[in-house]
Amino acid sequence: MPSPHLLNRLLAHLTLALLTFISLFPIYWMVVTSFRPENEIYATTLLPQHPSLEHYQFAWSNIPLGQMLVNTALMATLVTLGHLLISLLAGYSLARWEYPGNRLLFFLFLGTWLIPFQVTMVPNYVLLSRLNWLNTLPGLVVPQLATALGIILMRQHLKAFPRELFDAAMIDGAGSWRTLWQVAVPNLRAPLAALAILYFINGWNEYFWPLLVTRRPENSVVQVGLQMFLTQEGSQWGALMAAATLASLPIFALYLVLQRHVIEAFLRSGLK
Repeated sequence: MPSPHLLNRLLAHLTLALLTFISLFPIYWMVVTSFRPENEIYATTLLPQHPSLEHYQFAWSNIPLGQMLVNTALMATLVTLGHLLISLLAGYSLARWEYPGNRLLFFLFLGTWLIPFQVTMVPNYVLLSRLNWLNTLPGLVVPQLATALGIILMRQHLKAFPRELFDAAMIDGAGSWRTLWQVAVPNLRAPLAALAILYFINGWNEYFWPLLVTRRPENSVVQVGLQMFLTQEGSQWGALMAAATLASLPIFALYLVLQRHVIEAFLRSGLK
């Protein structure tokens, strides 16, 4: 008779397998639907009977999907780089030096987590309007450049960093800037990769802010483009699934490359 330990492991693996199936099946159905011809859209077969690329051609020709993908990639990349730089510098300051107001400043950063986007949405929009940044790339990027998550994560990792390495760098004549880039950053590849993928996915999936600050499709992002296939006359499910599949491919590729670093970073930081 199997031992209780073996039964527990089997139950855990079955639960994980079930959750994996629940998570992946909608993605599978999205891809399969994108290849179904119009007369098979509502079919329940697991594979399309007559695979077709007509929905991809329709989606590509009816909205500026290529330009939207470029805009989305550019916005997500700039937001990610800005987040990483600000989080690294702020976390380094909060972790390495004790100065008046250090803890207060950290808790203020932490408190911004409690403020919903809807509270800052209108002031940001008014400011962008006065700067003439509506319908521009800076208008999409700048308001998203700092969040508490990255600063907290960097502070946690740098707090756990051996102080002896910082002291040794100072003895060797390295200043604070050189110590950061030559000592700390090479040892922070896992958390930086984790933040990069989280920020990139968040930037890639951003919908409401681009919808608010852009007026022309060629200046907008792919998430706004997907909404164009949902109309009052009837939703174009095939084209929507095709565009959504194309929009998902870069995220899947990025996660496959960096997923190990994501898990490692959060295990080391103690954050859940």
